[in-house]
Amino acid sequence: MELVKESCIGRLALLIYALCRESAVGALLHRFCNWCEHKWHESALICFLTREGTLPRSWPSSVSCRLLGGILNLPANLLHRWYLVWQKTFDGSFFANLAFDMGDSTAIAASWLMALLLIIPYERWNNAYSLLGFFLCLCLLILGGMRRKSLRVDVQSLGPYLVLFGAAVLLSLPLSHYRSLSARFLLYHLACMLCVLVTVSAVRNVRDLLRLAGGAGIAVTISSAYAFVQRIQGVEVNESYVDMTLNAGMPGRVYSFFDNPNAFAELLLFFLPVLLALVLCARHWYSKLAAFAAFCLGTGAILMTYSRASWIGLAFSIVVFVFLWNPRLIPVLALLALACVPFLPDTILNRISTITNLNDSSTSSRFPLYGAAFRLLKESPIRGAGLGTSAVQQFIQDNSLYRGTAPFVHAHDIYLQVWAEMGLLGVTGFVSGMLWSYKSAAAAVKHASPAARLLTLGGASAIAGAMVCAIADYLWNYPRVMCAFWFLVAITVSGIKVCRKEQQVA
Repeated sequence: MELVKESCIGRLALLIYALCRESAVGALLHRFCNWCEHKWHESALICFLTREGTLPRSWPSSVSCRLLGGILNLPANLLHRWYLVWQKTFDGSFFANLAFDMGDSTAIAASWLMALLLIIPYERWNNAYSLLGFFLCLCLLILGGMRRKSLRVDVQSLGPYLVLFGAAVLLSLPLSHYRSLSARFLLYHLACMLCVLVTVSAVRNVRDLLRLAGGAGIAVTISSAYAFVQRIQGVEVNESYVDMTLNAGMPGRVYSFFDNPNAFAELLLFFLPVLLALVLCARHWYSKLAAFAAFCLGTGAILMTYSRASWIGLAFSIVVFVFLWNPRLIPVLALLALACVPFLPDTILNRISTITNLNDSSTSSRFPLYGAAFRLLKESPIRGAGLGTSAVQQFIQDNSLYRGTAPFVHAHDIYLQVWAEMGLLGVTGFVSGMLWSYKSAAAAVKHASPAARLLTLGGASAIAGAMVCAIADYLWNYPRVMCAFWFLVAITVSGIKVCRKEQQVA
C-alpha cells in the first residue's frame, strides 16, 4: 500500500482527497456518501446479493453433491486405503514421498500451467495441451490425496449452479444437431472443467490463493511486456478490426501472443482487478512492486488494444472493486479518472467517442449477428443448435437465418451464444453460476483476512466486468481465453472457500 501512496498517481489521489475533504463541497460529498452507503446496505439489491439462496444452502448436504463427490473421489479413497496397508513402505520410499509432496503442491502446478498457457505464442499452441495439463494436475491431486485424506476433489465449494452448467455442457453433445462438429468443443470445455475442479480443490489457505494470483501476474507481465515491444516495432493496421473512417490515424492494435487484440484485451480484463488486489494485500515491498508493475504494464497494454468493450468492462470492474472494498473512495476514483483524461492520447479519446456511434462498422455489423441468433433461438429455444460455434454456424446456414454480408462467426454476445449452443439449461446454469459467484463473494468476505478478502473481491469484480464486456463480445471464441476465464472463476470460488474457512475458525 505504501508503494501506491508514494507513486505520482497515489500522491495526486491523496491531494485530491485532502482538498475535497477540507472544503465545503467535500463535506457535502462526505455526507452524501454516508447516506448512499447507509441506503445501499439496507436496499433490496444488497440483501439479494448477500442472501444465500435455498438451493446453494442445501447443496452441501444434498444427495447429488455427496454422490458426485463420492464418484470423483473414488480413486483417491482407494489409493488412500492402499497407502494405509503399506504405510511403512510408502513412507520409507523417496519417490513415493516426492510424489506425495508434488500432490500437495497442486495449486502451484495449476498456477504455473496457466502462466505457460497464456504466454506461449498462438501459432505454437495446441489446445490439447490445456486438457492434458489439467488432467496431469488432477493426477497430482489424486496422488496427494493418497497420503492426505483432507486433499480431495471439492465438489461442495463449486456450488449447484456451476455443476448444473457442467451438466448442460455434457448433455449438449448428445443433444446437438451436429454431433461431429460439437465433439472437439467438448474437449475445450472439459479442459475448463478440470481447471476449475483441480484449482478449487487444491487451494487450502491464503498462501495457495496468493500463488494463483501470482500465476496470473506472471502471465499479464510477460504478455503485456511483449505488447509494448509490438508497439515499439509497429503493428500493421488491420481494417477488419476497426472502422478507419471514424478512427483515422489510429495505430495498429497490439495482440501480444494472441491472434486477436480483443482476445488479448479480455485476458487483461480478467486478471487486472486480481493484480490490483494483489498490490493492496501483498506483505513484502518487493511483492507490491512486482504486482504494481504488472498492473501498470497491463493497463498500458489494454489501452493499446483499443478494445472498447474490454475498456468498459475494466472500468466497471474497478468501480465494483472499489465499492466493495471501500465505498468512500468512489468520489476520489471519479475525480482521479477525470484528472487522467487530459493525459490520454487523442487516438484513445477518439476511440472512446465511437462507443455509442452506430455508424461505426464494427458496431453496426453486430446487429445482423444478433438477429441471426434470435432467429435460431426462435427455432430451437430449449435445445439450441449444439455445442460449439461450428454447430451454430451450420444451423444458421442450413436454415438461412443470417441476413448480413460478412461471414457469421458467432453471436458477439456470450449470453446469446451460450443459449444458442447449449439451450435453456446451459444459459440458466451459466448466468446463475456467475450470479452465485458474485453473491457468495460479497457475503463471504465480511469476516475474512485482508488478503483473502481482497483477492476474492478482485476475482468477483473481474467477473462482473467480464459479464459487462460479454454483452458486446463472445469471450470464449478462443479456447485459451475461455480457459483463462474459468481460471478467474476458479480463483474467485477458491477465495470464497478460504473466506468461509476463516469465518468458521473465527
